[in-house]
Amino acid sequence: MSSLAYDPNNIFAKILRGEIPSHRVYEDEAVVAFMDVMPQGTGHALVVPKAPSRNLLDADPAIFGHLMAVVQKVAKAAKTAFEADGVAIMQFNEPASGQTVYHLHVHILPRFQGIPLKPHSGQMEKPDVLVANAEKLRAVLARG
Repeated sequence: MSSLAYDPNNIFAKILRGEIPSHRVYEDEAVVAFMDVMPQGTGHALVVPKAPSRNLLDADPAIFGHLMAVVQKVAKAAKTAFEADGVAIMQFNEPASGQTVYHLHVHILPRFQGIPLKPHSGQMEKPDVLVANAEKLRAVLARG
């Protein structure tokens, strides 16, 4: 269990409440998936449970089954939508691991042979690129 408290004003909590815009590609009663605005590669998406938790260490284990089912669904769709060679799934817990937003989230990164991931630099992607990538991913998800 994390010794640090969950902050209900973290950026993902604000996105979940609709206070900050996002390029959502999937949503149900428990989970939202949206494009990462600082992508490390083409099609980088995030899957975020609506239930508040700082990360995997303090989350209710009951959410993991559905969360991972949605991660799998979005990962398959991302591989297809972006014609990727593979898909990396990443999840970080606390600063030493690389976590920078303290709401549980899972990264989905389409991977392409010979193309390295970009560093997590804080560089925002162009809005038109995010819109186009979200449309590609939503189209594949809509096909089931």
